[in-house]
Amino acid sequence: MSDFVLQAEPRSDQGKGASRRLRRTGRVPAVMYGAGKDPVMLTLDHDELVNQLKSEAFFSSILTVKMDQGEDQAIIKDLQRHPGKPYILHMDLQRVSASEAIRVQVPLHFMNEEKCPGVKEGGVITHNLTEVEVSCLPKNLPEYIELDLGELKLDHTVHMSELKLPAGVELVELMHGEEHDQPVVAIHLPRGAKEEEEVEEEEGGESAEAAGEES
Repeated sequence: MSDFVLQAEPRSDQGKGASRRLRRTGRVPAVMYGAGKDPVMLTLDHDELVNQLKSEAFFSSILTVKMDQGEDQAIIKDLQRHPGKPYILHMDLQRVSASEAIRVQVPLHFMNEEKCPGVKEGGVITHNLTEVEVSCLPKNLPEYIELDLGELKLDHTVHMSELKLPAGVELVELMHGEEHDQPVVAIHLPRGAKEEEEVEEEEGGESAEAAGEES
């Protein structure tokens, strides 16, 4: 688990006007709640936050939020970005408790894609999912989940239930039943190549049938 630290300052002003004033000074308004404590209004340094956001692991890690009165462990619950400019508008943080399970979106890392038999046969891999929501205690939260595609064959699909999860980690979707077992990746021939293959098979069948009639 990566060690990410956010230096936060308290804020008392609320509302759109107050948030705009904060942003003009290079601060990002934020709120932290959960773990049985009252919500706390905070501000974060915009440039520091943007630098942290460059790491994929930042989104699936337990963050240490440091304040003058102490520190809390938290996860990102929401991040609002400006629709047309590279600005962070607001962040929601949820405190975590060591004894309570949390739900976090965790990225998938796909290994050995180019080495799998299906690709060598001309197949193209389709990524249906690039992240999954997991439920676990904070100490068990993985930064990512690996999926080794080294043995993936043509016309094969890997479902969520086939992911190898770390100990103590569950997939939220599968907690709702087997009918929620979504496909993660699949490999098939490109449409044009598949149609060509089908035509060749049909022509081969017709030739064999004609040869049988002549004999």
